[in-house]
Parts: sequence; structure tokens; C-alpha cells
Amino acid sequence: MLINSAIFLHCILVSTMFLQPKARQHPQEPEELFSNSNANAPPVPPRSSASSSLVTSPSASASSSSPLVPAFFIIGDSSVDCGNNNFLGTLARADHLPYGRDFDTHKPTGRFCNGRIPVDYLALRLGLPFVPSYLGQSGVVEDMIHGVNYASAGAGIIFSSGSELGQHISFTQQIEQVTDTFQQFILSLGEAAANDLISNSLFYISIGINDYIHYYLLNMSNVQNLYLPWSFNQFLATTVKQEIMNLYNANVRKVVVMGLAPIGCSPYYLWLYGSQNGECVKEINDMIMEFNFVMRYMLEELGEELHDANIIFCDVFEGSMDILKNYKRYGFNFTADACCGLGRYRGWIMCLSPEMACSNASNHIWWDQFHPTDVVNAILADNVWSSLHTGMCYPSNLQDMLVAKAR
Repeated sequence: MLINSAIFLHCILVSTMFLQPKARQHPQEPEELFSNSNANAPPVPPRSSASSSLVTSPSASASSSSPLVPAFFIIGDSSVDCGNNNFLGTLARADHLPYGRDFDTHKPTGRFCNGRIPVDYLALRLGLPFVPSYLGQSGVVEDMIHGVNYASAGAGIIFSSGSELGQHISFTQQIEQVTDTFQQFILSLGEAAANDLISNSLFYISIGINDYIHYYLLNMSNVQNLYLPWSFNQFLATTVKQEIMNLYNANVRKVVVMGLAPIGCSPYYLWLYGSQNGECVKEINDMIMEFNFVMRYMLEELGEELHDANIIFCDVFEGSMDILKNYKRYGFNFTADACCGLGRYRGWIMCLSPEMACSNASNHIWWDQFHPTDVVNAILADNVWSSLHTGMCYPSNLQDMLVAKAR
């Protein structure tokens, strides 16, 4: 298959991977740096697809019983983007096949996966429909009453992370969109009803990996010479903590914060660093583990400070490494090669066409350069929900958190 020069440029750019601010306290980014811009778990039952044991139609995805929370709000990056970037001028788009080929509709939706993303599985557990993208709905309160997904592929905690890919909605901008949504709720439902809805709803945050892929590891603004990984991680975690405080001040009380995945094991970095036999890049994973450690510690402190809030941290690194180390138990055959892409480990060029994809994604851990398959997303969602395969959430999993709150 011949690739013309424009598409090839697109591949290379991606492979190297607007709102008015309101009066709130956002952490200040250092000017010179950020300006402007487990093996003992029970075996996994055999499956033909990640969604085989769950509802398979979006229209039927809400449980017939009462939902466990009134609404589900999602903030993040491509790990949970369900289509916001379809409306932006960016190279970070998943609006074409083979993305979405194994989704319920077998069509691309903007999800960076062959099928469902983790929040789709969690929405079903909560008894809610799949959460719509913020930019894909009309803004009518009735369309947002069960939740909104603000996530944007390429977005980071740092405003300029991922900017070389084009437009994206940064972490701070997503928080501002959340506030705008709350204002609409207040105007439509009244302040008491809106505050009751917000305080009982669940908020899910999954962001930060692009601050490594598109900022620190690229040494943007000479960042590696100015900040050691520990200081960089401290800054990122402090920013997330402050934004959770902003959400708390807006009556948010239930929050799930996802840690970062082991991108040192991703096909892209295996290719880039010349991994010989699929060994993960230790220096990258060490940074990710350190961030997760710092983030967990800060959130534990915040949880003690905010006595009426329920904040849990889920270490995606732990959950993912359990899958990688025990891949046979989970039914995977390929731990290093992506299902879709070109080059060694299919990590050089991103997934652009159906011809670049494997025939069966369910035996692969990685879907493309950076993103897992829907089977992995289902496993991780099970861990967030009930620690089904391995414990990775602290101080409790989501199910226990909601049950404790109900008592």
C-alpha cells in the first residue's frame, strides 16, 4: 500500500506524539517551563470479546434498576476521550476505521480503541448509559443530566502538552467546562437540586500521560535540564490536587483519580528505544511509578483534609503490569506488538487504516502505539469497580466506596 507524502507527514507528526477563564485558583505554571501555552488472582474466564458478558447495545446500556449515582462526569485525555476531538482541528483523532470496529456499533466514535474504553464499562456498572461527549451534545440540560465526558486526546495537565498535534482541551479548560455545566444545572434545576445532583454524582479523572509523551520525554522548553523527574512529578500532582479542590468547592464529593499507565512498555517506546525482545523501557516506567506514588500520597492527604469527600486513587501501572506479567492467564498472546500500526512492534507509525490492523484484537494487550485493546480496558474497569483481578485502587475500590457512602 502506497502512502502519499501528506499522509506520511501526518504519521510522523502523530508518531512523535476555548474558553474564557473564570476567577478560580489554578496552580501557576513555572514561567520558563510551561508558559502559554497480581499472579494469585483467580483465572480470567475465556472470552471472545471484552464486552461478551455485558450489555452490548448503547441504547440498552443503562441498567433497568436505579443507577448507583445520578450522573457520571469524565475528565481526561485519549484514555477516555469518547469523541470530543472529532470536533477539533487536530491530528489526534480516532474518527476513522479501524478505530471502533469492535465497538457496539462497529463504527468509529472518537474512542482511541478498537472497542470500549474503561468508562463505558464503568457506566454500565453504575446503571447509566454511555456518557456523551461535551462537544457532541447540544448543551440542553436534559442531554447532560446523566453525565458528560469532557476528555480530549492529546490533553495534559500542562496547558501546552500535546499542542504540536493541534487543538485540544487542556485539564484546566475541562474544569472550566465542568463549571459551565454546573451553572447550566443551577439555572435549569435550581441551586438546591443542582447541588444535590453534583454532590451525589461520580467524577473520573484520567490525565497526565501526555505530559510525558508530549512534553517531558521530548524535553520541551529544556524541561529535563531544569527539573528532575521528582520535581516534575510534584508539580503535576500538585496541579491535579488543586483542581480537585476547585471541584470540591463546586460541591463535587465523589472522585476517582486514575494513575498513569506503563508507557515504557508501549509499542512506540519499544520501537523508539530499540527494545530487543519486548523488554519495557525502565527509565520511563520509573518516572511513571514515581508520579503514581506522589499522586496517591497527595490524594491520601487531601482525603484526610476533606472529611466529607470520597476520593480514591487507582494505580493503572499496577493493574497493567499484572496483565503484562500474567498475560497467559488473561488469554493474551501478544504483549509487545500493537494490533494496529507499522514498524517493529507496530510502534513506528500510528493506526491509520483497516489494512494496518490485526484480525483479532482480543489476544493483543496493545491496540495501537499507546492505547490498550478493549479487553484490557474491561479488565482495568473490573479492577476499578471491584478489584476483581487485582487490587489497584486506594483506599478502596469504587464499589466499596459507593456502598460505604450509601451506609
